[in-house]
Amino acid sequence: MKQNIYIISNNQDVYHLLKEIFKKDKEYNFTCFAEEKVNEVLANIPSLIIIDEDSIENGRIICQTIRQNEDNSITPIIVVSSNKEHEHKLDILKLKVSHYIKKPIDAQYIYYTIKNIIYLLYINRRVSPLTGLPGNVQIQAEMKKRFLKKETFAMMYLDLDNFKAYNDVYGFLKGDEIIKFTAKTIIKNIHEYGLEDSFVGHIGGDDFIAIVPETNYDILCQNIIADFDKNVQQFFTDMDKEKGYIEVANRKGIIEEFPLTSISIGVVEVKKGKFHNTLEIGEVGASVKHLAKTIQGSTYVIDRRQNE
Repeated sequence: MKQNIYIISNNQDVYHLLKEIFKKDKEYNFTCFAEEKVNEVLANIPSLIIIDEDSIENGRIICQTIRQNEDNSITPIIVVSSNKEHEHKLDILKLKVSHYIKKPIDAQYIYYTIKNIIYLLYINRRVSPLTGLPGNVQIQAEMKKRFLKKETFAMMYLDLDNFKAYNDVYGFLKGDEIIKFTAKTIIKNIHEYGLEDSFVGHIGGDDFIAIVPETNYDILCQNIIADFDKNVQQFFTDMDKEKGYIEVANRKGIIEEFPLTSISIGVVEVKKGKFHNTLEIGEVGASVKHLAKTIQGSTYVIDRRQNE
């Protein structure tokens, strides 16, 4: 996964230095923005922001601007500066800056500082300890970022059918295994399709979201479903697989039959001018996923309606 690191500087000295230091680390992508482009930096929600204090007019204001931005409230900040005064360093750190690095920059020091910050950010953003996927805060920020940039992308809403029945029969620990299996299946198929600029999130329970760039959504959904249906069999006993259903006693003690766990996918194409805001996307997403869930077995429904 690409780590987009933005440098705020009115010259490119720090940018060129970091490009050289990280030339063998292809997953780190550095971009330099002039001071007046700070809003563009914030709109893209980078993995890390580095401020070259010597080249700009007021690093304090930029730090405050970043921290006051809702989508970048947890984005780490590194300030590099030739100012060696202790009080100045403390003033900058009080603005919730992650690191203050003095010039001249020690190549090894900043290399490992950046790598460690990205690693810690990855760990902290693992909102779901079960799947290791980001949760609602990151999902909403990612969707908002792409929407405001007027990108063409798709929101994929995925969840499991008859999952409660499975938990009732096999227990929550086994249910957790299916959740982890589902997350791996979604990620695997999106990556195998070559969609590097994608995002997979775990809303909670058996609900997942994937945000993918414009592609053949039919093939992607078909691949996820085929992989899921083939491999979910491992979580059932031979007897249940042979029957093709599981038996669960309802509250009145009456035995009910439920099909084996399947996956439903609702896909919403998001194009420029089609929606007024992200709430509308969510509403359509809930609708198409509900429609998919009315069809027995693993299935998908794609909303391809044009601009309304």
